[in-house]
Amino acid sequence: MKKIIVAGIGPGSREDITPAVVDAVKEADVVVGYKYYFQFVEQYVKSGCECIDTGMKKERERAEQAFLLAEQGKTVVVISSGDAGIYGMAPLIYEMKLAHQSDVEIEMLPGISAFQKAASLLGAPIGHDMCIISLSDLMTPWEVIERRIKAAAEGDFVTAIYNPKSHGRYWQLYRLQELFLQKRAKGTPVGYVRQAGREEQEVKVTTLGAFNPEDVDMFTVILIGNSQTYVAGGKMITPRGYYREEKNEDVKPGQQIMMESFRTIKGELRRKDYPLDHLWALLHAIHTTADFDMEQILYTDKGAVETLYNKVKDGTLKTIVTDVTMVTSGIRKGAIQRLGIEAKCYLSDLRVAEMASSQGITRTQAGIRLAVEEHPDALFAFGNAPTALMELCDLIRKGKAHPAGIIAAPVGFVHVKESKHMVKPFKDIPKIIVEGRKGGSNLAATLCNAILTFDDAAMLKPGRDL
Repeated sequence: MKKIIVAGIGPGSREDITPAVVDAVKEADVVVGYKYYFQFVEQYVKSGCECIDTGMKKERERAEQAFLLAEQGKTVVVISSGDAGIYGMAPLIYEMKLAHQSDVEIEMLPGISAFQKAASLLGAPIGHDMCIISLSDLMTPWEVIERRIKAAAEGDFVTAIYNPKSHGRYWQLYRLQELFLQKRAKGTPVGYVRQAGREEQEVKVTTLGAFNPEDVDMFTVILIGNSQTYVAGGKMITPRGYYREEKNEDVKPGQQIMMESFRTIKGELRRKDYPLDHLWALLHAIHTTADFDMEQILYTDKGAVETLYNKVKDGTLKTIVTDVTMVTSGIRKGAIQRLGIEAKCYLSDLRVAEMASSQGITRTQAGIRLAVEEHPDALFAFGNAPTALMELCDLIRKGKAHPAGIIAAPVGFVHVKESKHMVKPFKDIPKIIVEGRKGGSNLAATLCNAILTFDDAAMLKPGRDL
C-alpha cells in the first residue's frame, strides 16, 4: 500500500508522544526525519525498519525520499517535532503530492505542539483566543511578520512566539516587544519555556515590560498573555471569557452592560499601563461622562484610591461629606450599606441658611463649615461648588479639618481651576482631582463609587451594587 503517515512526535519527551504515533512507528517500513528526533522514537521502531535521517533545513529532501519509498509500496512514517501541521512537514508533503500528481495516500497524526507543552508548564495561559507567530524570516518577509505582530497585539490575542532568536536574528524579538508595548500594559504576563519536555527544560514567568529578549534562544517558546491574563501562584491564567463569571452566577443585566462598557473603555485608552487604582477611577470617570479627555485631566495621588478603600475597610473612614445633594444621591446605596458608612450633605441642614446669612458666605461654604465641626476626618467630595472646596482648604490650613481624602471635581468658570490648585499642596491627604473647568456632581459621585468598589478592580468587574 502506497502510504505516507505524517506524525507529530511532540515537543521532545517520550511521554508526550501519542499512542497513535507510537503505533504508526511500530508498523512502519520506513521512518524518515530530522536525525535529532530519532532518539524519541527509536525504541518503537521494529526490526528491519529502514531509518532515514537528515540534518536541519533538509525538509524537501526528506519529503522527496518519503515519496520515492512510498511509491515502492512501503508504509513511510515522516516524523516531525511538535505537531507536524504547525511549522512542520505536513504542508510540504501535501504540496509535493499535488506537484507530483502522486496517488500515494497521506495520513496525518497530530502531536502535542511546543506551544501546548509550554502552556501546560506555565499554567493555563491559552484559555482564550490565541495565535502563533514565527519570527523566522527565512520563508516570510519581515514586513509580513511585523503586520501579523501588530494585528495580534491590537486584537488582544494570547500570542505564542516560535523561533524568537538565532545567531543571525537578534533584533526581531526586541521589535516585537516594542510593538506589543504600544498596545498592551507593561504588566501583561509573559511566560517562556526553553527546551520544553527535555532534560534542559527551563520555565520562567515575567511581564511584558520586564521581559529581556537576551534570556531566550532558538529553543525557546514564548507566550504573551492577553489583557485578561493574570498570574496566581506563579502560574499564568487566561480566563475562558472576558467576563470571568459563568452563566450560573448572579450577574444582573445592568452590571453586565457596565462590565462590557469598562472593557471597551479600557481597550480605547491611549495609555495601557496605568496603575490599577488610577485606572479604576479613570474607567469610572469616562464611563460616567463618555469623555476620553479624562485620560488627560483626571489626577490621582499615587495609591489614593487604594488608600481610601483600605480606610473604609478598616473602619477609619466612616463618613463621606458632599458639597451638594446630587453627589450624595449618586453614591451607590448598596455600597454604603454593605460597607457601613454614611454619605451626607449639609445643604438641607436648617443651620446652613442661618450661618450663610449671618456670615455672608455661600450655603455650600456654610455646609462645609458645619461638616468639619462634626466630621473633620471625613472623605470630602466636591462636584459643584468651588467655594466649598476653597472653604475646606482654608479650614485645613487652620488645623480645623483633617480629611481622610478629597475628591475635587467642581465644574464651572469662576474660581474652579484655582480651587483645584489650592488642594494639591496638601501632600499628606489622598486626592482625586478633575483638573481644569470640567467636573460635576456625577463625576464626584462616580469617583466615590470607584473607591468603595476598589476590591472589584483587579477582576475589572464593576457594578456590584447596581
